[in-house]
Amino acid sequence: MRRSLALLLLLAVACGDDDGDDPTEDAGTDMGEVVPPDMGPVVLERPETREACADRNPLRNPYFGDLHVHTRYSFDAASYGVRTGPDDAYRFAKGEAIGLPPYDGDGNPTRMVQLDRPLDFAAVTDHAELIAATSICTDPTSPGYDSSTCVSYREGDGAQADFGEFISAIGLSRPLPPTMCRRDPDLCAGELADVWALTVDAAETHDDRTSACEFSTLIGYEWTGGAGGGRNLHRNIFFRSSTYLARPISFVDANTADALWDGLEANCLNSGTDCDLLAIPHNSNISTGDMFSPLTEDGDPYDAAFAARRAALEPLVEIYQHKGASECVSGIDNPLASEDELCDFESVFEVYCDESDVEGCVERCEADGAGGFVGAGCVAAGDMVRGALKVGLQEMLRTGANPFQMGFIASTDTHNTTAGEVREDGWPGHTGDSDDEAEEALEPPVGITISVRTSSPGGLAVVWAEENSRPAIFDAMRRRETYGTSGTRIIARFFGGWDYAADLCDEADAIETADGSGVPMGGDIGAPPTAGAAPTFLVSALADAMSVPLQRIQIIKGWVDPVTGEPGEMVYEVAGDPENGADVDTATCEPTAGSDAAGFGSLCNTWTDPDFDPTHPAFYYARVVENPTCRWSQRMCVDLAVDCGTIDPTTNIAAACCDGAVPAKIQERAWTSPIWYVPE
Repeated sequence: MRRSLALLLLLAVACGDDDGDDPTEDAGTDMGEVVPPDMGPVVLERPETREACADRNPLRNPYFGDLHVHTRYSFDAASYGVRTGPDDAYRFAKGEAIGLPPYDGDGNPTRMVQLDRPLDFAAVTDHAELIAATSICTDPTSPGYDSSTCVSYREGDGAQADFGEFISAIGLSRPLPPTMCRRDPDLCAGELADVWALTVDAAETHDDRTSACEFSTLIGYEWTGGAGGGRNLHRNIFFRSSTYLARPISFVDANTADALWDGLEANCLNSGTDCDLLAIPHNSNISTGDMFSPLTEDGDPYDAAFAARRAALEPLVEIYQHKGASECVSGIDNPLASEDELCDFESVFEVYCDESDVEGCVERCEADGAGGFVGAGCVAAGDMVRGALKVGLQEMLRTGANPFQMGFIASTDTHNTTAGEVREDGWPGHTGDSDDEAEEALEPPVGITISVRTSSPGGLAVVWAEENSRPAIFDAMRRRETYGTSGTRIIARFFGGWDYAADLCDEADAIETADGSGVPMGGDIGAPPTAGAAPTFLVSALADAMSVPLQRIQIIKGWVDPVTGEPGEMVYEVAGDPENGADVDTATCEPTAGSDAAGFGSLCNTWTDPDFDPTHPAFYYARVVENPTCRWSQRMCVDLAVDCGTIDPTTNIAAACCDGAVPAKIQERAWTSPIWYVPE
């Protein structure tokens, strides 16, 4: 319970300081009158000259990236000993090696890491709330270094969620800056401007605007929004161009999602400049039922205008990252839940149960609410993306607009600066010196689950864009022509229409035909052209050449009955073979005999919905599944040559390697963005 208790104690301390008074006198900048800083201009505009990309494909190419990356300027990453910054993150994403903590006595990293395959694009998304304070508190030359704020932060233990006074900015429903920044706001405002400029400069420097178009960046940051009890409402914000907010809007500035959207609209979208942006929520699996609640901050139901506004601002959701999958949950008596054997893939919660008094268990809720960073809580079907898509259809029937018409991406949420580090074999962790050793990495999860055995290397975001340029990637994100993977580089396509031929996969111009007479993932197929017509989908996948063969493709359908309002779902097997016999030897992590022959290098099929009801609004998305492989934790057990007959049974290593506490196998996968059908 050490993580939960530590954070609860910090929350209690922070709650007692909501008025901003601090009776202590400190050696740093905690003395003085509290005055607001001069924030300067709202939007900054930079010229953005580009050469035409030599490789431009009107039928679009797949580009792999990571849109969730933290560096030394994130409060938690710095507490894990991370010293690398935004420039390092982009160099790593492009294929260069960087060092990881711990560091030796001379300040040299003791570990070096490098991607086996560079990314096509990336974005640094440091926590906006404490960029300035983190920079000040890790810089001995700063006048704020010896303040009580910084001392409490440095004396804390990030592995136990102990960040000292920083908790006031991230752990309260009504957050406030740490004491140092309240007493000397100009110091923090100046540092924020400097670090934000450094972050933007790194993105601008590494964005390839030559005709080669080899690597793209997006200017971004994380709004670390929460609510009482540590509920996760986090969003990442991305800008389309070199016109961006002069100061990122943080949870301290806007302490609800509604307030964030107000700020993004007023300060960027409606600023009279070419400022353009979108937001991507993540980790709804620990949002305590709040991420997809169709209620305003005043508790009022959405109307059509508000629903359409949210859909426009948040066209995507992060379905997978190192703190687990947010696709769906099974075993709950709730129409938003699923009876799907692949639902609980890489769950951030290790033990589910029906009774909350079972030790270490997180209960599945039949009503709303979920397990958050703190407290027992429970996991609700509505916290998961599939449940949210159903709620979106219900809201569309009620108001005429769908607030949760979201496409999918995945990313890492690495706190090591290691964009795209998703390998299962030899994964170095994502949280610096807090998971660099096996005993730490294989620790059981309790409360806040950041670097424990239920974590994973995370996933990748994939966009289908005409070229590898920032505008093209952003536009693909906005139109939801994206998908997420659990780290594998499966290439997946998904189109929907009304008249695809059964043998379309055999045609040389299959993609051009599917695109021209239908819509790609993220689209709406419109009304049936004739009575009795049913939607037809083209789905194809190419296996990752550096992974294992594909096992199957499924299409997941969700719908709502317009008369009763009840949602439903069905999982259809549309290509491949779920009983192909492929397996992995967990003692060696090598595929069992015949597994390579049992899988597929590629799969393609056209599929027509056999249960189509033209009165039911519906969504469809494809899930592509690989043959079984060893999970990172099992690979660690093999590398350690664990002898279950002699190892101390009380260790975390013994529990993970010998007692079946975590799965030994996984099946990597990809999730395409949905395609919607809306009756006229």
